[in-house]
This record gives sequence, C-alpha cells and structure tokens, in this order.
Amino acid sequence: MSPLVTIALRFSVLSLIAVGGVTSILPEVHRVSVDVHHWLTDAEFTQMFAIAQASPGPNMLIVALIGFQVAGLPGALVAAGAICLPSCTLAYLVERLWQRFRGTPLRRAVETGLAPITVGLMLATGWLVARGAPGTGWAAYAVPALTAALVLATRTNPLWLLAAGGVLGLLGLV
Repeated sequence: MSPLVTIALRFSVLSLIAVGGVTSILPEVHRVSVDVHHWLTDAEFTQMFAIAQASPGPNMLIVALIGFQVAGLPGALVAAGAICLPSCTLAYLVERLWQRFRGTPLRRAVETGLAPITVGLMLATGWLVARGAPGTGWAAYAVPALTAALVLATRTNPLWLLAAGGVLGLLGLV
C-alpha cells in the first residue's frame, strides 16, 4: 500500500477518537509511527513533539511532521488533512445533535466520563515523551511530573516551568 494511503487511513481513524485534541491520541500516534510502521525512532518522535509544541499553532503539527518524514510535502498535507477533516466534520455534526441534550443527565454523565479519560490519555503522552528523551533517567520522568503537579496545585503559568526545564537542560541537569 502507498505510504500516502497508509498515512491517510491511520490518521483519519485516529482523528475520530481524538477526544481532547491530538495530544490525547499521541500514545497511539507513537505506536503507529514508531512500533508498527517504523517511520520514526523514539528519539525522533520526541524531537518532533518538542518542535510541534514549540511552534505556534495547533498541537496537530506533530502529525504533519510525521507525514513529512514519511512522504515529504505530500505526506505532510495528507497527514494534516487526515487528522483534521474527519474530526472537524464529526464535531460539527455531533454539536448540532448535542445541543438537543442541553441540561440532561445523559449529557452531564458523558461529559463527566470523558474528562478523566482525556486526562489519562494526556498523562500517557507525557510518559511516552519522557521515555524518548535523550538520557532517559529519573529526571526525564521527574521534571514532567513535577511540572504537572505544580500546574495543578498552583496558578503558575506552564511557560515559566517550561523555561525552567530548558535552563535545567542547558545546565546538563536533565
């Protein structure tokens, strides 16, 4: 099968289950890109994640970077379209229907149930990114864990913590 078709099929399906955005499906994107198709190594995936997060714009940029790695500019365009179009179309259709259930117990139950699932998927993403960081040691896991704890427990802006992590990295402490 053509790499472009594979990219389109894989990312279109993932798009439909991306509750909370691309970050929530990154563990599966990692599995598909690194373990199944061997398009990237763990380190390359982590580097692409860092580039996508540092770049202005949506979190889905990592998918475009993966597509570019696999098939150049056509791969990036196909990957970006595949991750955006199905979920955007589904979100539009569901939102129209979802408004009919405003204020009902069913709607509150679904929203309450999806919140911890999204948080768990995002934590799994943090674990994968830390695992692929260079020199994976205790610090690679401690820094994101401490950052998450500080963000949850205080009103600290995550950008300050990101800057602190960058300084620790420059000093060779992480």
